[in-house]
Amino acid sequence: GLVLGIYSSEKDEGAAQFTSAGDAFDRLVSGKLRELLSLCGPPLKKGKTRIFHGLHQDFPSVVVVGLGKKNAGVNDQENWNEGKENIRAAVAVGCRQIQDLEIPCVEVDPCGDAQAAAEGAVLGLHEYNELKQKKKPVVTPQLHGSAESEAWQKGVTYAEGQNLARYLMEAPANYITPIKFAEHIEQKLRSFSNVKVHIRPESWIATQEMGAFLSVAKGSAEPPIFLEIHYLGGANTDDSPLVFVGKGVTFDSGGISLKPSSGMDAMRADMGGAATVCSAIVTAAALNLPLNIIGLAPLCENMPSGKANKPGDVVRAKNGKTIQVDNTDAEGRLLLADALCYAHNFKPRAIVNAATLTGAMDVALGSAATGVFTNSSWLWTHLYEASVLTGDRVWRMPLFEHYTKQVTDCPLADLSNIGKYSRAGGACTAAAFLKEFVTASHWAHLDIAGVMSNKDEVPYLRKGMAGRPTRTLVEFAARLSQDSHN
Repeated sequence: GLVLGIYSSEKDEGAAQFTSAGDAFDRLVSGKLRELLSLCGPPLKKGKTRIFHGLHQDFPSVVVVGLGKKNAGVNDQENWNEGKENIRAAVAVGCRQIQDLEIPCVEVDPCGDAQAAAEGAVLGLHEYNELKQKKKPVVTPQLHGSAESEAWQKGVTYAEGQNLARYLMEAPANYITPIKFAEHIEQKLRSFSNVKVHIRPESWIATQEMGAFLSVAKGSAEPPIFLEIHYLGGANTDDSPLVFVGKGVTFDSGGISLKPSSGMDAMRADMGGAATVCSAIVTAAALNLPLNIIGLAPLCENMPSGKANKPGDVVRAKNGKTIQVDNTDAEGRLLLADALCYAHNFKPRAIVNAATLTGAMDVALGSAATGVFTNSSWLWTHLYEASVLTGDRVWRMPLFEHYTKQVTDCPLADLSNIGKYSRAGGACTAAAFLKEFVTASHWAHLDIAGVMSNKDEVPYLRKGMAGRPTRTLVEFAARLSQDSHN
């Protein structure tokens, strides 16, 4: 099969304009494609498709996809590069049509941006069907022509990184337990000589005095794991690393503060923070990015049992601060508290943590963007600029002292794990809680609860776990590595 792009004309009546690959193919079939398109009715709108059969022996089926306006660049209102997003969405739709026809291979028009086209193809075709007997036919996307092969390959690598995160998040919690998660990542990184993976057991976690993390893990029969990844891509292995920290709750029942049963199955993806940061490191290694990255993922389940945290219990974090556990379903911040303390051991350039932390984040922004709380405008600028390119957006949220008071005003301990006005500003009080465990001057907390899954909002992702914002983390790391080069 072949997927070709076509631009909308600037004026409604004007003839549509092919990409250069579309033009070349039209010449190959003596103008038949243009002729058929004009017979089919009004010009193709953005994201819409027309399919033609029997035009050329090498390509029995050709899908033409609408790319919207040519030269659509950065849209300041939308905070993303509209041209790139249009290409991703259009290519994904075209490739799925080829898949529906059960054609095993599709060549994709680079549409003027081969990286975006590759991302659209590889993200758009991905589906978790490991456990089904009846599977959709596998389609292999390839670049049509040879002009932009390097950019195409980069796009494939970015998209495969996000697909790895989607795979880990979508898999059932009895398949991706803490140890299975760690082993899966270790296996992905095995071929890289500049990567070391440490799978730390419960005894190690105890010696590190990570009391907050252990208090969550003790309610489950699954033992906790602390996954530590060292990617040494920098010219000097002693250069200060970027540290990624990801919340890794492989199933979150809420503990004694049990969640409602409807929709609880989705809590298999409560390790989305760990999945996205570990996948970003796998991608950074595949791209051979010239910087050092350390990945930290505290992995456990949050379950109700006779050993579980009880509301009102007080636990002690690695830095000595005591925490009153007023709600056992606010467990992610307990894991992250200890992991963030540990992250400071590496004298990091920056710490970026990601977590499906609060329902309040979903209420605030929905699935439009990841909420970012940060103490560093430098870090924010890099994350924001990366997200404009990837189309996987971020939005800055407040880290006011106003919220800190709500978690430090606590009857029994130094901190409470929920704000004293319970629901008010829940995402902000969670971020204020984490800030109590950070002394680094460049730290960002990404609350990814709202972008955890996709219904139909992102057209190039199928329904299911989204693996967002993996590509933004990769692009951010790539920009940071250029920074250290210059």
